[in-house]
Amino acid sequence: MPSIDRFSGHADLYRQYRIDYPAEVYDYLLSFAGDRQRAWDCATGNGQVAGVLADYFSEVEATDISEAQLSKAVQRPNIRYQVSPAEQTPFPDQHFDLITVAQALHWFDVEAFNREVRRVARPGAIIAEWMYGVSFVDDTLDPLIQDFYRNRVGPYWDPHRRHIDEKYVNLSFPFADVQQRQFIIHRYWTADRFLNYLRTWSAVQNYIRQHETDPVEYLAEAFAGIWGEEEKDVKFPVMLRVGRV
Repeated sequence: MPSIDRFSGHADLYRQYRIDYPAEVYDYLLSFAGDRQRAWDCATGNGQVAGVLADYFSEVEATDISEAQLSKAVQRPNIRYQVSPAEQTPFPDQHFDLITVAQALHWFDVEAFNREVRRVARPGAIIAEWMYGVSFVDDTLDPLIQDFYRNRVGPYWDPHRRHIDEKYVNLSFPFADVQQRQFIIHRYWTADRFLNYLRTWSAVQNYIRQHETDPVEYLAEAFAGIWGEEEKDVKFPVMLRVGRV
């Protein structure tokens, strides 16, 4: 199964408008990590997670298949970025104490990735995978957001997107001592900030390539007079699962 890259073409937009993750997510996953010598952030994108892990681990390896994304990544002296697929990496056997994958597992050949995790993880290492679903704001805006997600750009999602809706329940996680926890990320955004976030969606970019028009403008028109000028609490549901190799 070839690697799938849906984000190189809008790496700048992705860097500016994708969400980051709150301290409580990292506090939870790091509570399982005893040894903190080496971490691997797989499908790192622009290095959001790698930059945080660098505060806790002596060495952080961060990989992605998108050279464009890596060119925008946060730079730290103990992070090394490399272009590499998730399923076949240049790392030695039994090398990492922690492996993380944020909002990317659904793009992988998961069985091949699990084999690679077992190869490069030290005995007892931690594997942490998480994803976030469609955001929600309030009773007035949520139906518009859901209609945009399912109908306006719904046909332009790759089939892999269903794993997000299913919260990864059909993606194997054959590790020990599995723990799962849900979080809500709160971001206080203007309408313009939220609409630019939507432009980072792969389905929106697929729509733009096919039709040479921006579907987010339809939603902007629907938002007019509803959102207003103020910031609203945009909530992202996060599901995180942790296991031991």
